[in-house]
Amino acid sequence: MRQVEIRLAGEGGQGLILAGIILAEAACVHDGKNAVQTQSYGPESRGGASKAEVIISDSEIDYPKVTRPDIMLVMSQMAYDKYIKDLKQGGVLIYDSSIVKVQPSPDHRTYAVPITATARERVGREIVANIVALGALVKVCGVVSEGAIREAVANRVPRGTEGLNLRALDAGMEVVGELLDAPR
Repeated sequence: MRQVEIRLAGEGGQGLILAGIILAEAACVHDGKNAVQTQSYGPESRGGASKAEVIISDSEIDYPKVTRPDIMLVMSQMAYDKYIKDLKQGGVLIYDSSIVKVQPSPDHRTYAVPITATARERVGREIVANIVALGALVKVCGVVSEGAIREAVANRVPRGTEGLNLRALDAGMEVVGELLDAPR
């Protein structure tokens, strides 16, 4: 594996900072890779811009900031509009098709995943959409092992919600599996 730069972007309150922390922990602690995680968000705790960035590498990471993401997960229209120009040519765009409308581009591999709808309909709680998104990202990109992401989710979510969040992770992987298996 080369170095992979990942940006998770959306709005405050969607849990993307936690998702970034979980992804970095899965890579570093459970898969034995090097990982760096950074975050930023607007002055509003809910509704403002929010992003978490993770760099995963087999070797040392020289610079801790994502400059041109290889993978971008977007969970709000504002995030898509603001950050799509940064995605590397040939990069992977995963977006919440429940919320975000994108402009088709031959420059990216694009995956429309109904993240929020999956959280609501398959898990019964929209609040776990961030974990559904992690499941989708891991299934599409394989940046960490499924075992590592399961362990990191179980370690990082609030006590008593492990089962709910692991169901959300599985739902994200399942919905992407269904999308990838669907006839084109």
